[in-house]
Amino acid sequence: MPPNGSPCNRANGSVGCASSTSAPARSCGRAFSPHGKWLKVPPTEVQEELRQAFRRWGLPDTLRVDNGGPWGSDGDWPPDLGLWLLGCGIDLHYNDPHAPTQNAVVERSQRTGKCWGDPEKCRTLEELEANLRYADDVQREVYPSIAGGSRRAAYPGLTHSGRRYSKKWEQEHWDLGRVLQHLAGYVAVRRVDKNGKVSLYHRPHYVGTLHRGKRIYVMVDPQRGEWVFADLQGRQLRSIAAEELTAERIRSLTVAKRD
Repeated sequence: MPPNGSPCNRANGSVGCASSTSAPARSCGRAFSPHGKWLKVPPTEVQEELRQAFRRWGLPDTLRVDNGGPWGSDGDWPPDLGLWLLGCGIDLHYNDPHAPTQNAVVERSQRTGKCWGDPEKCRTLEELEANLRYADDVQREVYPSIAGGSRRAAYPGLTHSGRRYSKKWEQEHWDLGRVLQHLAGYVAVRRVDKNGKVSLYHRPHYVGTLHRGKRIYVMVDPQRGEWVFADLQGRQLRSIAAEELTAERIRSLTVAKRD
């Protein structure tokens, strides 16, 4: 049932009847523009929404993400949310910057959701959320799409990935080693500041005043859990414990938070 009526009607307008004879959903007449406070969701709220999705649909093998917040690289390395997903056993596939056609199906789905959700008529975030959930349910469960059937009927295997998730599972199986092994594939170039430090995840790390002004390589040693600093000839200058790359910090999304 939709938030405000029968499967085919709503008090404030139709979003499309789930039958082969229904008229198509009305076109989206203007740009989606909800209240400004909806435009930026804290990463911790994104994390909780993902946990709910994983409980319902199962853990995916890979998530395709773009380069904007909260997914975009944070100074050459994945941000907190990306690290958390890696520890959950989920790989990340980053689209190229400014290339929406690489994710065209999802982009189109977002446009359809905006049109069907009637955002310009919503008075609260909760009302918009209810509209979007209903639109998703109709599109997936009811709306004739493939050979006269719904998408769910055509692809029943997508109802669950087969990889079950719960908070208890995360506590027992979240894998820091997998995160560090992934980070070992990154090499960043940093310039040492006048105090002999470089910034990693918005936290200063001391390399040595002897090297101030120099450009150096920064890497992660996955076995020792350390940042490794080397000059451009590959000679190691220093290594220090990567204190921000702990299971506790990553799972709480506080990697870049200063003590």
